[in-house]
Order: sequence, then C-alpha cells, then structure tokens
Amino acid sequence: MSISASIAPHLPYLRRFARALAGSQSSGDAYAVAALQSLVDEPSLLLDPEDIRVSLYHLLLRVWQTVPGNDDELRTETGPARSAREKLERMTPRPRVAFLLAAMEGLTTQQVARVLDCTAGQAEDLIAAAQTELLEQMATDVLIIEDEPIIAMDLESLVESQGHRVIGIAATHADALALIENEKPGLVLADIQLADGSSGLDAVNEILRSITVPVIFVTAYPEQLLTGERPEPAFLVTKPFRIDALKAVIAQALFFAENQE
Repeated sequence: MSISASIAPHLPYLRRFARALAGSQSSGDAYAVAALQSLVDEPSLLLDPEDIRVSLYHLLLRVWQTVPGNDDELRTETGPARSAREKLERMTPRPRVAFLLAAMEGLTTQQVARVLDCTAGQAEDLIAAAQTELLEQMATDVLIIEDEPIIAMDLESLVESQGHRVIGIAATHADALALIENEKPGLVLADIQLADGSSGLDAVNEILRSITVPVIFVTAYPEQLLTGERPEPAFLVTKPFRIDALKAVIAQALFFAENQE
C-alpha cells in the first residue's frame, strides 16, 4: 500500500488535532499541510509505518515546534486570535499536548510517549500536569443543543461536574435560538441532526451571527464536518463520546476563546 493510501484515513483526525493545537482552522490546516509536505519530501520521516497515527502526530508536532507563525499575521492579531496566543504563552505546552493526544485522540500512554519521545512514566506525568492546568480554566455558561434526552443529560452532568452552568438544553433549531434571547452562553455543545429534522449546524451558524462563542460539535459522523470545505469546526467530539475526550476539548475551546469579561 502506498504512503498516501495509508495516511488518507487519518487525515481528518490529523487536521482536528492540528486545529486544537493552533486554535484556529487556518493555522491548524497550515501546520497539517506543512507536515504532509515534509513527509512527501522525505518519506523516511514516517516514524513507525506500523502505526501511522503515531507517525503523523509525531511529525505534526515536529513541524509545530519548529515552523514559526506568520509575523505579519501576529502583528495584526486582534480579538480571539490575540487572546488565544496570550493564553498559549501562559500554558505549559508539553502537558497540554500529552493530554490532547490521550484524551481527545485516544492514544495509549505508550503511544503518547512515542509521539513525544519520552518514557511512558513521563507521559503519565505530563497528562496529570495538564489535567491540573486545564481544570483551572474559568467556569462559563453552556448551551447544549441535543435532541437525545439521555445524551443531553450526560452532557449536562459532565459540564456541571466541571464547574460550568447549563443555561438550557435545546432539542430543535428554534429552541436554541429562543434560549440565547435571554442568556448568552460562553460555550455551545451542538449535535448536527435535531428532533424535528432541523440542523444543529444551521442553528449554530445563526447563533454565531449574533454572538461570538466557542462551539463544540458532538457528532457520530465527524467526516461530515471535516470535508475540506469552509467553514469547518475547530472543535468536535465523536459519538459515542469519551468523558475525558470531551473534557479535553471543552478546556481547549475555552482556552482559545476570547475573554468576554
């Protein structure tokens, strides 16, 4: 099997991870493209042909750590982009990366260690340190857009256990828009297909026309969102979701969100 055929199934998830690292679609995609280009130029960079995911994440991190951002872009950053970069400068990078690899990408501790070129024990320590740092993120108000009652209850319980407050659960597009008329959320968790056949994606797009808020899509079909067409979400979790994965993505979404206070 060719290298391109081997890596193709992993590309949507490589892009998701790159966006979580960089905090935006454009920056994340740029790093992912740079990593893939370096692999085309030098196929020997594939760390472990038997574990393509580990190899791709290892290569992406190498690019992320060594390729500088666009200085002109940095000088003109405003709003969420500037806020995200300032927060990044205060955050410990390696623990955050280790936690993302384990919680969001589902890698084992041994795989995380291989991606980061460290021992399994060191990887465990990095993940633990990240959990402590990420839990220090400020609590916020959360809007849940989900039509399955059990899943909605699970999401509500999870975010409340993290110190957040759920302002409402919307089962339809109309419900979601009605809820934000009275309270403005600091985070939105959204499904795509809703109870009355309406679209959670459409609801989110309409919400974003009136307020700026980080959004996490919780879906059974991430490939429907990671199509290569714009706009695409920077944050998504696959159903059935893992609690640690969702916690990690919530922390990342809030990490990159502009401080509205």
